[in-house]
Amino acid sequence: MSNDKMEIKPTTTFQDLQSQLNEAKKKRDELNQKTKDFINSLQKIESEINELINNTKEKFRKRRDYWNQKVATLKEKKIEYKGLLEKLILEKNDLQKERKKNKGSFTSVKKIDNKVENLERMIETENLDISEENTIIDQITILTEKKHELLGEENNVDYFKKEKQIKIVKINLNKIYEQLNKWSNKSQDYHNKMLEIYEYVKELKDKKKKIEEELIENKKQADKFHEKYLEFVKEGKKLPRSKNYRPKKQMFKTQHRDHKKLEKIKQDTLATALEKQKTGKKLNIYEARLIFDKK
Repeated sequence: MSNDKMEIKPTTTFQDLQSQLNEAKKKRDELNQKTKDFINSLQKIESEINELINNTKEKFRKRRDYWNQKVATLKEKKIEYKGLLEKLILEKNDLQKERKKNKGSFTSVKKIDNKVENLERMIETENLDISEENTIIDQITILTEKKHELLGEENNVDYFKKEKQIKIVKINLNKIYEQLNKWSNKSQDYHNKMLEIYEYVKELKDKKKKIEEELIENKKQADKFHEKYLEFVKEGKKLPRSKNYRPKKQMFKTQHRDHKKLEKIKQDTLATALEKQKTGKKLNIYEARLIFDKK
């Protein structure tokens, strides 16, 4: 029997009415229990969402931001070193022009320059350990000294200093690029973990929204059966009893008790909703509806 078609017939006997009343009460209680289950599910989902968001902020966001800050600081250092490198190269070029004005064994010097350039390229491009890198640096130093001897020019001392400074700056820049890549990857890893959690949170919110919609519809149905129940109770008081009829004391006394239980659930949920509203927390649809009905 559907709730929309549950009507009290004029010829209904007291026993028939009691049967309809019991049926309405049973259906109403089932729906009220379902309402409780919906509310419990919403509370569990809300709790899980809050826990996930709080843990994400505490665990992953802080770590991501930590590495982002280190990357930002290192990028500033990279800009500083690039500026220094450009300055040193300009100074070296000026010294180079002065050297060309003087006579010297430029053919041998050119060969040394090529060797030094090849060795520097090895440091920049190949994956060397510390000992290998130091060996190459020693070779560059020897070649540079030989170059100095060949030229025998007064300004070569400054020139060689510039070359050495440029070499050191390039090595440091390469290390900065490696570190930037490493730290950026760490930051991205934590960011990706955050995205995964937020995607799951979105799924939970969608599930929560669906339950809220089912809760409201279920509550409407429960209210309808409760109204039918009250109608049957009211009509039952009007029907005549037979002389031998002795009503059971519990027949209609449960009305007030069940109504109080339902009201307690609503009031408890309303109190929780009002507290969430005060603290600025987001309300679910059912909580918002209770506050709206209260007004």
